[in-house]
Amino acid sequence: MKWFNLSAIWKEISKIRWPKKEDLLSNSVQVVIFTGFFVLFFALCLVVISALLRALGVI
Repeated sequence: MKWFNLSAIWKEISKIRWPKKEDLLSNSVQVVIFTGFFVLFFALCLVVISALLRALGVI
């Protein structure tokens, strides 16, 4: 395996653009907020569907 050597691996790793701490924090906050909105959306859907089913007498 000619392509598999440590110097080539380190060379490729050095080409990676790692995110800055501020970018990582900003993206993490965006993901948490986005996930929170989805949690609220699906909880609201559950409440509405449950209320409709109770009104129809299914539950």
